[in-house]
Amino acid sequence: MRDRLLLDPDWNRVIRWLSPLVITALAAVLRLANLAHPNVLAFDETYYVKDAWSLWTLGYEGTWGDGANEAFITGDTTALSATGSFVVHPPLGKWIITLGMGVFGAGGSAAWRLMVALIGAATVLLVYFVANELTRSVVAATVAGLLLAIDGLSIVMSRIALLDGILTFFILLGFLFILYDRRRSIPLVENADPDAPDPLWGRVIWRRPWVIAAGVALGAACAVKWSGLYALAGAGLYLVVTDALARRRAGVLFWPTDAAFRQGAVSFVLLVPAALLTYLVSWTGWLVTAGGYDRQAAGNPFASLWKYHESIYGFHVGLSSGHPYASPAWQWPFLIRPTAVWVGDDQSCGTDHCISVVSSVPNPLIWYAGIAAAIFLLYRFVRGLIRRSPMPWTYAIPLVGLGVTYVPWLLYPERTIFQFYTVVMMPFLVLALVLALREIAGRRDEPLHRRQSGERTVIVFLVVTVLVSAFFYPVWVGMNVPYEFWLIHNWMPTWV
Repeated sequence: MRDRLLLDPDWNRVIRWLSPLVITALAAVLRLANLAHPNVLAFDETYYVKDAWSLWTLGYEGTWGDGANEAFITGDTTALSATGSFVVHPPLGKWIITLGMGVFGAGGSAAWRLMVALIGAATVLLVYFVANELTRSVVAATVAGLLLAIDGLSIVMSRIALLDGILTFFILLGFLFILYDRRRSIPLVENADPDAPDPLWGRVIWRRPWVIAAGVALGAACAVKWSGLYALAGAGLYLVVTDALARRRAGVLFWPTDAAFRQGAVSFVLLVPAALLTYLVSWTGWLVTAGGYDRQAAGNPFASLWKYHESIYGFHVGLSSGHPYASPAWQWPFLIRPTAVWVGDDQSCGTDHCISVVSSVPNPLIWYAGIAAAIFLLYRFVRGLIRRSPMPWTYAIPLVGLGVTYVPWLLYPERTIFQFYTVVMMPFLVLALVLALREIAGRRDEPLHRRQSGERTVIVFLVVTVLVSAFFYPVWVGMNVPYEFWLIHNWMPTWV
């Protein structure tokens, strides 16, 4: 009966539609339930939420007076002045945050977190699409979506109005569009006439709408946080390398030069201007008004914007102030110092002392298994290069994604950064983990006993992972729990 269902085209079509919908609905429930708690400006919400409201009312970030936080959560925004405020992140993420407040008003914490939560759920759907594009497997895509849906770091950063969850969405969207381009463009290069002599140069393809779409998505990522630039550069490099290898397979004699200087130039024209235009559009409010910070620094508004960007760059380079939850990038793989984005006042529940915490610690099994999987994929990839064996190019996307979202932070060991920045890495860690789990489950051409053993191992891992997420969920959403219950969630002393 089961085999007949799996072979039935109508049933398979239902599964292909139902699976992403169920996974996305699960993600939405975990992110939207009791979204208003805690009803305070938690962690850096004090900057982004108020700046978002300022954009809604002024078109640029204004200055807030004393007592603004306490007044803001009641809906009182009179502490906002028209004097431009120096802010260090582009405006797009804050424009997105303000959409919820534009509909429901400034006084409700659920309103300013709504769009971030919806984007967090949409990111789960994106990772499903990326995994499906990489593996052509609904099962693998469903597992990828499930792992991201129940991961604590992804849940927390979808329930707090910070920029990093929005950044994650746009970076992943850009990489999905790159994969769509690869599916369309690579065959156009490789499917040359087999009887024709090897050409000196390959085909240059201008009609690549998915590259333009990727430029828009990655430009939007840059318009949320400048770290999106690394993703844009990584996507461009991925395009050049994969174009070069397609030309080599097609027998093009000058395949490296052809990919780098002919097709590469076209890819640059399609990708980068779209990203730049998207980035500039995000500054429209600042450009068309007169009160923004440094807006009058030069006669030309674009010259003023350039001066403003010089100031922002100087801030980022020199940022080294201490913070109790600061965590340099070398610590991130070991999960040494997760960020507590909110800790409630001491409370009591019955006879026990209780505590409420919103901790951005990821599901430890997903995190550590994802790190191990990424190392395994890198090993397999490098081994394939050395032995010149058929390359598992499916591995490239999670490796490139992890490279552009993690490695650049190693260049700034003195800068004040936080473990929760790794929310941008989580989709790529999940993708790496799913690819490794497929290896454990075994291929169809392997002996039955090997596949059965592998599949049982994967199922046990997934069941335990779900249970661990259920165990940690109270400290991801700030539930009031006994102090001893909270302590057993701190698996390392540095988590306290």
